[in-house]
Amino acid sequence: MVICLDIDLSYNIEESIIVIKDFLVNYLSNSKCKSVVIGLSGGIDSAVTAVICKEAIGKNNVLCLFLPDKTTSKLDIDHHNLLVDRFNLKSKTIEISDLVKNIEKICVIKPDKYCLANVKARLRMNLLYEYANSTSSLVCGTSNKSELLTGYFTKYGDGGVDIFPIGDLYKTQVWELAKYLKIPKAIITKSPTAGLWHGQTDEKELKLSYKQLDIILFGLERKIDYKDISRIAKVKNSDIERIKNMRINSQHKRKTPLVPKIGLRTSGLDWRSPTNIG
Repeated sequence: MVICLDIDLSYNIEESIIVIKDFLVNYLSNSKCKSVVIGLSGGIDSAVTAVICKEAIGKNNVLCLFLPDKTTSKLDIDHHNLLVDRFNLKSKTIEISDLVKNIEKICVIKPDKYCLANVKARLRMNLLYEYANSTSSLVCGTSNKSELLTGYFTKYGDGGVDIFPIGDLYKTQVWELAKYLKIPKAIITKSPTAGLWHGQTDEKELKLSYKQLDIILFGLERKIDYKDISRIAKVKNSDIERIKNMRINSQHKRKTPLVPKIGLRTSGLDWRSPTNIG
């Protein structure tokens, strides 16, 4: 007899906030840093990350950088301003369109919109790390578990960070957390987008709603039978297999570069240091 485990993405929000805040405080302390820099986009993930960081380590220890270019929507600009005003965040804006244009000119091969999107993400990473290096800060990433598991981020772009505070929360869980933190409703209900080209949305690229995606990912995490995942998420088995393959094929994005093993203990493989002490 096969028993179907329930696919329940509910969780203890208050407990999760405590875990994230403790993680931030301990990681900063162990890194001998006092502050973080966050790429604020006008979207829900960076909004939640910025607000929790401010509550955990204080306004003066959190700098947000808003790095728009010509494909950044007016809505994202408005929502960035709304969030900064509502939560009294420290934020600076740097327009990167000219930087993108200059790199596009000197590329060996003229980039298509997908390659150019990665260029933008990596430019933003450079600016975040320039600030972090200059102020002994950590770069705080804003990706959620749904993005990390599917590889829906740019390697050495928005994936090039020191920590992912909300990286173990699925997108649908981030929405619930945002409601708890009283993030403006306009930001919560907006269609998720990285704003990397006009008309781009996450769910259009993923070919699934985040609700369906999270049920699939949660089901795969818990080893639930395909037929049960398919029934609950209202998707085909081929969709589940596609997402599973996205997770497998993007594994390289979640790992440090591979090193062929020669010595007794190898960096990143079997020589790991604890991130938290005590």
